This record gives sequence, C-alpha cells and structure tokens, in this order.
Amino acid sequence: MPVLRVSMIEGRDNEQKAKAAAALTVALEAHLGCRPEDVTIIFEEEPRENWAIAGKLLSEKRPAPERP
Repeated sequence: MPVLRVSMIEGRDNEQKAKAAAALTVALEAHLGCRPEDVTIIFEEEPRENWAIAGKLLSEKRPAPERP
C-alpha cells in the first residue's frame, strides 16, 4: 500500500489537487503494480513564509502568484 506525501506551497485549489492525485495514482499503479484503491496521497500545504529556497524565504524572495 503506497503512501505518497506531496509537499507544496499553499494556494492550489481542489480541482488542481484532484487532477494531481489522479495522475499520481495512475503513475504508481503503472510503475509499482498496485491497485488504485491501495494508493494514499497526502497533500501537505505550507505557507510561503515557512518555505525557503537558496536561504531566502519565499515570502521575501518573490510575491505569491495571482490566482484566478
């Protein structure tokens, strides 16, 4: 039973996460030979101020992208 944790910056909507979950499930099914009902995906969303790249917080490095 694979469990996949996806860490990302907060801000994606449920439709985006649903599409990602479907695609990731298909990939795990194809490459690991598991059944879709055995795949668990956990989305962990962090605020920009809790994420740093190259020593700089994303909240300081660049503004959050505009969401429609």
